[in-house]
Amino acid sequence: MKNCFLKINQLISTRHFVRTVAYVLTVILVFSTVFYSLDASTPYASARTTQKQIDKLREEKKEFERQRNEIQTKINAIEFERKTELAKKGVLDDRIMLTGLEIDNIIAIIDQYAILISEQQYEVAIAQAKEDAQFQKYKDRVRDMEENGVISYLELIFDSTSFADMLARLDFIGDIMRADEKLYDGLVEARNETIAVKEALEQTKLEMEDEKASLELKEAELLEELEEANAFIFALEQDLETERDLRAQVAEEEDRVQKEINAKVEELKKQEEQSRLARGTGELMWPVNGRVTSGFGWRQHPVFGGRRFHNGIDIAASHGSNVVAADSGTVITSAYSGGYGNYIVISHGNGITTLYAHLSSRKVSAGTSVAKGQLIGLIGSTGVSTGPHLHFEVSVNGSRINPLTKL
Repeated sequence: MKNCFLKINQLISTRHFVRTVAYVLTVILVFSTVFYSLDASTPYASARTTQKQIDKLREEKKEFERQRNEIQTKINAIEFERKTELAKKGVLDDRIMLTGLEIDNIIAIIDQYAILISEQQYEVAIAQAKEDAQFQKYKDRVRDMEENGVISYLELIFDSTSFADMLARLDFIGDIMRADEKLYDGLVEARNETIAVKEALEQTKLEMEDEKASLELKEAELLEELEEANAFIFALEQDLETERDLRAQVAEEEDRVQKEINAKVEELKKQEEQSRLARGTGELMWPVNGRVTSGFGWRQHPVFGGRRFHNGIDIAASHGSNVVAADSGTVITSAYSGGYGNYIVISHGNGITTLYAHLSSRKVSAGTSVAKGQLIGLIGSTGVSTGPHLHFEVSVNGSRINPLTKL
């Protein structure tokens, strides 16, 4: 019996154990399923969220790229506009130079007309003198006929003593008639010549007046073009960014030009000992009559402030005024640039050079020898300039110095 109870207890214990284990396993399975479900669903949700974020970021990227392209397009347009505007200033300068050449041509024509008028006036005086002399002869002949009576040709014929005498008298009468006719024809010819040269003179005067009227129109056109160019540069300088671009370009060109000057000066130094290159006295004269409006050194921008170094001096003068060589020397540059406009550089020997910028026209070419005080150009406002003036620089051994210390 006792053994029987022991077996029953063991069986109950075993069943209980089995149930307990089953219960525990069931709980573990449930929790495992839950955790498995949680673990399985969470990565899927995260993946969907991450993809949305990526898609969103990609959309933002596309928007940024679109905006960047739009901004770049604007930048390109602005840069193109600036380059176009700077190129336009060059075109304006070319047009101003062309108008200046046309004015020079008209002035030369007027000068030729003046010479022609002077010559024709002399011809008129000579023709008038011939006419007056011929008219005096004719008057003398008429007066003689009045004082001595009119000769009767019939009387001369009837007073003849023979047929031979009559023929002789007829020849004499013919000579008188021919002389009178020649005298009259000479008077008419002299009168016609006087009329012709006077008419030619009046026609020449009219043609010269037409040229003067054309000159006035061209001068008015030139003034309009100058105002347009000056207003154009002034408008560009009102834009800070454009003004900075302009100043940067000018600075770059100044550096480039100075390097070219230095290189050419070195070349000339090698030739000076073996050639007859024109050399200066070392004492400079004023290249143009005018007052200094901007000195050498640092200066403030009149609109935006800020300082930049001015490598020369500005001398104000009226448009078209003569610019002369400050000293004897050799022209090493005669060219055009966007910043300097028309400019000329002269080497005077001993490492001294002078630069003349913003000219309306250049009268000498590279390689030309010039004398001190010789005309080399005319005042203008080409390049980056808001009014007619001369930008004048002096360099010694490649370094710019204050021109006023040499003038």
